[in-house]
Amino acid sequence: MELIEIVKDAWGFTGLIPVRVIDVNAFGNLLVEDADGRTWRICPEELSCEIAATTPQEIEKIRSSDDWSMGRLVDLATAAHGRPVEGRCFCLKIPAVLGGKYDVSNIGTVTIAELIAFSGDLASQIKDLPDGAPITFKFLD
Repeated sequence: MELIEIVKDAWGFTGLIPVRVIDVNAFGNLLVEDADGRTWRICPEELSCEIAATTPQEIEKIRSSDDWSMGRLVDLATAAHGRPVEGRCFCLKIPAVLGGKYDVSNIGTVTIAELIAFSGDLASQIKDLPDGAPITFKFLD
């Protein structure tokens, strides 16, 4: 399945109607253009998907920011895991919004497709919970 279809399936509940993926950073964050020409940022470690830009200048401002490049975290991840191969990215094993630390012990690698699908699914399941609500994971075979 193409990444744009995965975005549509996993994050469509947010109102995002994706047209194309503009950029992907080393931690699988995506900049995605929607049907109205707006740019959304999917941030898997924060389980978030929000409108981030409406002009090319705003997109470039994001792409040139430390927040987008995640330089220090990428350096830590690269030292521990090497550079991910094509189609893979770094990730937080436990998303930050669920208490995962931005620390090398919580960093792994995964395919970008798996990360986007999983984070979108998880985000849709907890979207209506208040901050701090307890969560119980049930693993199905």
